[in-house]
Amino acid sequence: MKTLVIVDLQNDFINGGSLEVPGGESIVDLINDVIKNYDLVLATKDWHPKDHMSFASNHKNKNIGDIININGLDQVLWPDHCIKNTFGSDFPKSLNISNVKKVIYKGSEKHIDSYSGFFDNGKIKSTGLSEYLRKKNIKKIDYVGLATDYCLKYTAIDSVSEGFKTRVLVDCIRGIDKKSCELALNEMKSKGVELI
Repeated sequence: MKTLVIVDLQNDFINGGSLEVPGGESIVDLINDVIKNYDLVLATKDWHPKDHMSFASNHKNKNIGDIININGLDQVLWPDHCIKNTFGSDFPKSLNISNVKKVIYKGSEKHIDSYSGFFDNGKIKSTGLSEYLRKKNIKKIDYVGLATDYCLKYTAIDSVSEGFKTRVLVDCIRGIDKKSCELALNEMKSKGVELI
């Protein structure tokens, strides 16, 4: 079964969103075009509580971009984004979600962030994505979405380490920073992700 996972294509990450990925909205039409080629389409969503510890607003005297240590893990502080059940956490209206069979929610625990669609950042808890794919007997997965240098990268790398043949459709991804995107693409490649 040809499988596509759309990573975090949400309003807060596209044009006008609180954590806008430059050019994020430009991949929506491209993804709508490729969706037709897949038998199974899944999507991940950041799904944060208002008091999520990754939000700079929840830390006194801290700014967006600061890095703090929480439970032994480095945590970048972000603007408030993708708060569950808000417009920012929704898929863009222009994204054709009629074929999306399942949405995997991540980052919903207050005390730990989750860049990967498979696990939280401490690898303490699974999101259920791996189990779902195995039940369906999926061996190969293609990935698209946001952001190249964060959630997409960690999801693709975890996909490989979970034993899936993993490809990233490079035309259908965008990232926050040009230099960190280049590093992310090289890192993905070095871990066995196929870039197409």
